[in-house]
Amino acid sequence: MRRFCPLASGSSGNAIYLETNKSKILFDAGISFKQLEKRLGEIGVNVNEIDAIVISHEHSDHTKGLEMVVKKLNIPVFCNSDTANAICQSMAVKPKLKIFLTGEDFHFNDVEIHPFSIQHDTADPVGFTVKFDDLKIGICTDVGFITKSVENHLKWCDYLYLEANHDEDMVHSSSRPMIYKNRVLSRQGHLSNHSCGELLFNILHDKLKHVYLAHLSKECNTPEVAIRTVRNFLNNDLSISVAHPDKISHQIIFI
Repeated sequence: MRRFCPLASGSSGNAIYLETNKSKILFDAGISFKQLEKRLGEIGVNVNEIDAIVISHEHSDHTKGLEMVVKKLNIPVFCNSDTANAICQSMAVKPKLKIFLTGEDFHFNDVEIHPFSIQHDTADPVGFTVKFDDLKIGICTDVGFITKSVENHLKWCDYLYLEANHDEDMVHSSSRPMIYKNRVLSRQGHLSNHSCGELLFNILHDKLKHVYLAHLSKECNTPEVAIRTVRNFLNNDLSISVAHPDKISHQIIFI
């Protein structure tokens, strides 16, 4: 079976499951091992079947389950050197690291992964494009600003997993402290619904099959607001869904 399923998305934790003909991969491990095991089980996957983990950056909502996964599974962890240095400082167990270079393709079994640089307040954060068989998937969250390079990497994807973190008016009117507002709205923060819609407008093509809106803020966004804002940029019936924070999301099975 070939499939893609977000297991968790948001500030409380992030993890994505990808299965190809020869690989079962996690992108990020920001939920507990217990929750990881439970949510994988809900789609019929035994956690012990996972072959590798790919880490986008070191923030805890992307790595807090990593140490237990490494203890339990002893599988390779792919990340760049700056992210490796950051995560190793907080882990008692030494992961089986496989270091990639940001901007250069690497391969795992039948999957080609390209990590590309993004703007966020961590050591060397990345988004990914993932290619296998005849498919291309783009994964890009925790990005404060869409550069031309990011846009170019995300062109011609069959499926996209994109951040739509907040509604800017809801951020300004929220009770969150100013330091939070300034960070989220900065070029090293998180992508707004409006910016996500602009990005989609710029890279939209006829073969794009589905878009996940990901990493939604619980206080400064809602699924309805995110989808409505993004759709305002699109004059078609593109399939869009929201990646949930606390349960598995819509699973795509590739025919």
